[in-house]
Amino acid sequence: MVLDQLAIHMAKDEFQVFSLACEACKNVKFNIPSQLEADKLVGRVNLKECLRSADLIHSSDPDFRVQDDGSVYTASAVLLSGEKRSFAIRLSDTKKQTQREIMVLLERQKKVLRKRHTNETVLRRSKRRWAPIPCSMQENSLGPFPLFLQQVQSDAAQHYTIFYSISGPGVDQEPLNLFFIEKDTGNLFCTRAVDREEYDVFDLIAYASTPDGYSADLPLPLPIRVEDENDNRPIFTEAVYNFEVPESSRLGTTVGVVCATDRDEPDTMHTRLKYSIVEQTPRSPGLFSVHPSTGVITTVSPYLDREVKDKYSLIMKVQDMDGQFFGLMNTATCIITVKDSNDNLPTFRQNAYEASVEENTVDVEILRIPIDDKDLINTANWRANFTILKGNENGHFKISTDKETNEGVLCVVKPLNYEENQKVVLEIGVNNEVPFTRDAALRVTTMNRALVTVHVKDQDEGPECSPAVQYVQIKENSAVGSKMNGYKAHDPENRTSSGIRYKILHDPKGWITINEISGSIQTSKTLDREAATPRNDLYNITVLALDQDGRSCTGTLAVNIEDVNDNPPEILQNYLVICKPKMEYTDISAVDPDEPINGAPFYFVLADTSPAVNRIWTLTRVNDTAARLSYQKNAEFQEYYVPVTVKDRAGQSATKILRVNLCDCTHPSQCRATARSAGVTLGKWAILAILLGIALLFSVLLTLVCGVFSAKKRKGFPEDLAQQNLIISNTEAPGDDKVCSANGFMTQTVNNSSQGLCGTIGSGVKNGGQETIEMIKGGHQTLESCRAAVQHHTLESCRGGPVETDNSRHTYSEWYSFTQPRLGEKLHLCNQDEDRMPSQDYVLTYNYEGRGSPAGSVGCCSEKQEEDGLDFLNNLEAKFTALAETCTKR
Repeated sequence: MVLDQLAIHMAKDEFQVFSLACEACKNVKFNIPSQLEADKLVGRVNLKECLRSADLIHSSDPDFRVQDDGSVYTASAVLLSGEKRSFAIRLSDTKKQTQREIMVLLERQKKVLRKRHTNETVLRRSKRRWAPIPCSMQENSLGPFPLFLQQVQSDAAQHYTIFYSISGPGVDQEPLNLFFIEKDTGNLFCTRAVDREEYDVFDLIAYASTPDGYSADLPLPLPIRVEDENDNRPIFTEAVYNFEVPESSRLGTTVGVVCATDRDEPDTMHTRLKYSIVEQTPRSPGLFSVHPSTGVITTVSPYLDREVKDKYSLIMKVQDMDGQFFGLMNTATCIITVKDSNDNLPTFRQNAYEASVEENTVDVEILRIPIDDKDLINTANWRANFTILKGNENGHFKISTDKETNEGVLCVVKPLNYEENQKVVLEIGVNNEVPFTRDAALRVTTMNRALVTVHVKDQDEGPECSPAVQYVQIKENSAVGSKMNGYKAHDPENRTSSGIRYKILHDPKGWITINEISGSIQTSKTLDREAATPRNDLYNITVLALDQDGRSCTGTLAVNIEDVNDNPPEILQNYLVICKPKMEYTDISAVDPDEPINGAPFYFVLADTSPAVNRIWTLTRVNDTAARLSYQKNAEFQEYYVPVTVKDRAGQSATKILRVNLCDCTHPSQCRATARSAGVTLGKWAILAILLGIALLFSVLLTLVCGVFSAKKRKGFPEDLAQQNLIISNTEAPGDDKVCSANGFMTQTVNNSSQGLCGTIGSGVKNGGQETIEMIKGGHQTLESCRAAVQHHTLESCRGGPVETDNSRHTYSEWYSFTQPRLGEKLHLCNQDEDRMPSQDYVLTYNYEGRGSPAGSVGCCSEKQEEDGLDFLNNLEAKFTALAETCTKR
């Protein structure tokens, strides 16, 4: 084999190209750098040795081209990603139909460097010695791939064999295997196209190390930015926009805003959008415009009229590259609905209408008035409001709107009178529920109006009570039968009262009668203004008026009762409590049912001019209706009866006796509580007990009467019996010996401490079944001398000395019938207090309990004895006042 070697040294590119000639149609091998620019010579091949007659030369790899002399050049920049690369050169003889092929093998040129010894240290400076160039790649690049991006070099590569590697997104992270670096040369390649909208930058890390794994330099950040390409169309946020705008809107009114987005890189020409209106339907006239940058749609004409066209359609376009012809574009549809506004007045279909109605009819429909309105039906802009502008001053008519037909409905709401007015002319106006729009108001400023003539038809009417309320004045206390004018009704046809009869329907007190023919009234009872209800108002009588056909009307006769001074003033208080000395006075007041002209001011005077009253009480004026009752300081605590006379301005007077309780208290309620507790209220059982007691008393009296008559027939009773004494045998203790004489005075035998009345009578002693008791005349013996005789049947053993006695004896019934009435009276007196009220202690029977009893005598006598010792209770100190008030309330 004969080899021709051609060495070409290129100083500028710092690489060598070797050409090896081989035997015809044999393989050819070239050693080349890992990267070659376009139109660079790779080598030369001897074509004639393979096929001398070749007239067509072709390379199987488009990155290389072959000339006729066999020179091989790069057609574009070539990056040798692997260690080897091959392609074929095809030679053809078109005449002989002969074809030959030469295989070309490309190998990467190797640099032979010294290896680092194991013990040798590579100097590594802290300052960066890398040489990264800012790197970027085009989005959606067409290749060829692998696409060379840049070469990474380390200063250590000048002295040692350096291996390069990278990591990061696109290498060992998603997207995987997008980048790789040549281990020996540091050339960085991209293997496929990249979408910037998915990845806009790749942050790689480059490493430089020796074959034994020693890091020759610090890791180097290597960002690769993807250059944007205008590969995305702008897109509207909605395919169809719907907007509304009121009709008759002003020029420049905002209708809505359209918006589009672009995925390309912001703030570049690729995303600079421009909006425009491509088409409007209907086409003419042009009513809308859009701002090219903001997408705001506005009106460009003030003549939007819903009644002409209520909906418009716009085709909107958006284009990037600021709207240049080569920019990408998109479209959307915009539907604009014109909203109704009140820009059309309701109008009457004719200028004048006529209607008729019978008099005295009410709540009837007499006319319907149609109108026309071009605004949207069943909206506030279409619904009509009717108004009666003139002719309805008396309120006979009312007009309303029929919600279904939008017609005006004219009704009579107050009866018309043919005799007063045979024809009524009304002026009717109409507008809408909402005000007119501003622009419409400039064009039309008047309300649409129409005239309605209402003819009133005559009717044959009944009597008319007019006025409905008629007044008459009557003096109070007028004589019964007093006559005066009454109520008058009339016939509306002839305006007279003939043929009308009258009747009273309601008279509260029955004081008035009415003449059936004339309507005059007269009093049937004496009128009392103070008895009328309400007192100061008019006395109303309801009158019925009837004509000959039975038709009627009702009216009110208001009677004003003129007041007469027939009532004296009256003092309101009856019982008064004055706490002395805390209260120095009390006020009394009076009222007068008469009119104020016959009432206050009142004059108060003490009616009793006796010194006993005037010495204690005085009256002074407080105001027109009140006076002040004051007492003197020397007045005693007790209840007084004070007569007071009060007189009105016309001289009518009245006297009232006031009960005034001058009480030792701190508050009047204390004395009132005491008075209430002192009063006794008898219940039904107490009344029953009293009745039973009265019945028992009558039976006892009947028995006594029978006994007395029997005694007179048998024997007379001693005359001096009333002077005899009884010895009290029932005592609680052997203390005092008290003897009650028949005249009710106490006889003291042992002690001098007993005073007043006392005692109960002991039971008689039975003697052989017959009860007897002995009277001791003039006896002054004590019970001590009689104790031994307790066991005897008679009192003879108690005489204790020479005493004059009457040996005559009486039966018990005789004794009982004579002494019972007298003793009952004495016992009744013993059972009362100083005010003759029943005492709380009742007269009871006590049995003898034996000698040495510590108790004294019990009963009213002992209470009388102790009263003088309780005077200290009236002079207690001030700290006992609260206790006294509490006890009083209870």
